[in-house]
Amino acid sequence: MSFYRLATTVRKRVFHVEPDAGLKEKALLEKDAKSAIVAPYVEEEPSIKKWFLGMRPTRSGTFNYIQSIFPFTTWITRYNLTWLLGDSIAGLTVGFVVVPQAIAYAILAELSPEYGLYTSFTGAALYWLFGTSKDIVIGTTAVGSLLIGGVIVTIENEHPGKYSAEEIAKCLTFLSGVILIFFGLFRLGWIIELIPYIPISAFVTSASITIIGTQLPVALGIQGINTRRSPYKVYSETFKKLSDTQLDAAIGLTSILLLYVIREVCARLEVRQPAKKKLWATLSSLRLTFTILLYTFISWLVHRTIPHDKSYWKFKLVGKIESGFKHAGSPSLDVDLIKLVAPELPAIIIILIIEHIAIAKSFGRRYGYTVIPSQEILAQGVSNAIGTLLGGYACTGSFGASAVLTKAGVCTPLAGLFSALVLILALYALTGVFYYIPKAALAGLIIHAVSNLMTAPSALYKYWQLSPLELLIWVIGVMVGLFDSLENSIYTTIVLSFVLLLVRMARPHGVFLGQIKVKRIVRSEEGEGKEQEKEEISSVDGKIFRPDVPTSSTEAEGIVREVFLPMDKQDNSNPRVEVVMPYPGVFLYRFDEALNYINAARHIDHMLSYITAHTRRTTLDDHIPTKDRLWSDTIAKTSPSSKASSSKPLLRAIILDCSALNHLDITAIQSLVDARNTLDRYVAPSVVEWHFSGLHNRWTRQALAIVGFGRPSLSTGEDGPGKWCPAYSVASSLAGATERDRRVAGARRKEVEERDEESRRGDGEIATAKDDRDGGAVDSAMDLEPKHEGESSNKEEASEASDLEPVYGIDRPFFHIDLTDAVDTAVRDAKRNDLILERARAAVAEESSGEVST
Repeated sequence: MSFYRLATTVRKRVFHVEPDAGLKEKALLEKDAKSAIVAPYVEEEPSIKKWFLGMRPTRSGTFNYIQSIFPFTTWITRYNLTWLLGDSIAGLTVGFVVVPQAIAYAILAELSPEYGLYTSFTGAALYWLFGTSKDIVIGTTAVGSLLIGGVIVTIENEHPGKYSAEEIAKCLTFLSGVILIFFGLFRLGWIIELIPYIPISAFVTSASITIIGTQLPVALGIQGINTRRSPYKVYSETFKKLSDTQLDAAIGLTSILLLYVIREVCARLEVRQPAKKKLWATLSSLRLTFTILLYTFISWLVHRTIPHDKSYWKFKLVGKIESGFKHAGSPSLDVDLIKLVAPELPAIIIILIIEHIAIAKSFGRRYGYTVIPSQEILAQGVSNAIGTLLGGYACTGSFGASAVLTKAGVCTPLAGLFSALVLILALYALTGVFYYIPKAALAGLIIHAVSNLMTAPSALYKYWQLSPLELLIWVIGVMVGLFDSLENSIYTTIVLSFVLLLVRMARPHGVFLGQIKVKRIVRSEEGEGKEQEKEEISSVDGKIFRPDVPTSSTEAEGIVREVFLPMDKQDNSNPRVEVVMPYPGVFLYRFDEALNYINAARHIDHMLSYITAHTRRTTLDDHIPTKDRLWSDTIAKTSPSSKASSSKPLLRAIILDCSALNHLDITAIQSLVDARNTLDRYVAPSVVEWHFSGLHNRWTRQALAIVGFGRPSLSTGEDGPGKWCPAYSVASSLAGATERDRRVAGARRKEVEERDEESRRGDGEIATAKDDRDGGAVDSAMDLEPKHEGESSNKEEASEASDLEPVYGIDRPFFHIDLTDAVDTAVRDAKRNDLILERARAAVAEESSGEVST
């Protein structure tokens, strides 16, 4: 008991919370609900304790989580020969495509070619264990390789000879993998949704232009160009040194031309020969492999009798490649090296995730399966972290290889294992062949691959149509990427996108709504030609049906409903349709976006200025001396404008459409409280009713209730909560009820009937006493009080009504299901208050005329 008293004292003295706060209002509201024969239901308050208890892991939840980490367990038991055939064909096909890509992209990353094979092998061998997409291929990519190469060059220039390229790539990749595993295990894939599409599109385009710039000198055989400088400088130096073009240009340019020719020819043949579409698509996918094999064969013919020495080469070759996993080992996690690569991690992680998720979701939408972003991030993290042990570097989803996998008829993620077999074969049996691959051919392959990644002009035109400001951000991102760096490009566009989002949130366009009545009109059969009727009308069992006309007339016409449109007519509604206020002094305001600390002031200012401009004060003279007024408070004076304003209505209620709201922060709630206080002073001695429509979040409802919203105000000296007319939205409580539920409902019905009988006897005694005292019947103003159901309906109706349950708690009657419910309650109360005011004025006028006559 002493502990309870201490807690009560602390709540009262420290937190200023009365132990019985709100109990009186709640009891009065329950009494009004019972008088309307509505079963009392009070909303259950959410609590931090219950929230934490709901977060407790359960046995089934733990099992589901573990199973979700290894999604292959849901389909591996159903694996069959058909799937095996499809996966083997697709996997082997992709393997032959990935090999030349891996070699080319490893060179782009400033590493020897075998590192690309290590990277692609790890992704192909591990993805099926964790991935949720059958069409994705994890391996080397042009953009990822470019970023890794940029970090390697930067660190080598700043600390020459301290760290090898392999150490830098492994350390950076391992750290990226660990972070991705953390994101995946804790299911933080939603974070990626914070990055919009435009920054990624701008980055990929600028990266493609950058990559082409780095490979163009290689394809032309031009030496002495620093390809790690800003792209515009690389292009400028390349054009200046065109006269230094070597024999490599013959291989580089013709390889690019050959790749485009094969692609266009196969694409045309797919259209002309639909029966052989899959064949031509497969041949088009293998064009990279064919081109590399062709030029490797030419290179072998040229160099087969020449010693293996660079000084004897006719053009640059890949050279010797280590066979097997000679570079396998743990990454170097030197503290100084970690400090050097840490600043580059955000950009690399963002690109790895975005590139992969975008590809996976694209194929998921196309083929009708669900991709789980968090699980895909986990698959990426495992592939990168374990890949460093085998010598790999950063890997992610490859769009080109994934497209080949899809066209080859893949069935499950297990196809990656067959691609891994091809990579193993390449590492152990084909390294001697790779020696003769011309670097110019690999450069042509990279240029051809990344040219398809650039944003097309048609897409830019669509950006202009959809959002010109975002197109401007795209242009800025590409310019920053070309004239500065790719890292700054991605950071700049993300920041600008967030700024645009904040500006749009800070400048909302909340609108006041009006009411119109509408009904549906459906075209009838009358007035149409007989020939058209014969064609479109069919008869079934003697009944005539038409495909575009409802069979029931009630579906076509006669149903009139209320809808709410902006009063300013700034939407696309017909300007000839008149939108009116639901009732003078009742205002509807719709939030077009979330209400938070960023835009609360703008919403409230717009709301207050509009309401005060279209209403008048309850009393023109508030009897406040000039010396006690604020300097900014205007003094009400009798003038033509004040006389004109007397025709304006009194402010009665404000209805807030909260359909776009979910959470409210403290600033937003305090702004609503300040607006309520301001308007209460404006209408004093009356009180403004605040109604909320479409607000369903339990925590938000509780927060608003704590500061006094959601229920009528308790008037001083009255035994009820203000002058309001109780109205509730109810639903049947016996749908699917058991026999026990029906017995309980019957007992409740009997209790209500007995209470109604007692109420009628009590009202009769009061009425008799009034008749004896006043010498007449009770004033008709008594009709304004809520009537008991027993006074207006028979027992059968009362019995039926007692089976109804309120949809929401009766302790918060001003939180409504929808706008129609809110408008009905607000208008009902406004009419009630206007009637009371008119009768009060009539009584005063009658009393004044009596005094004058006396």
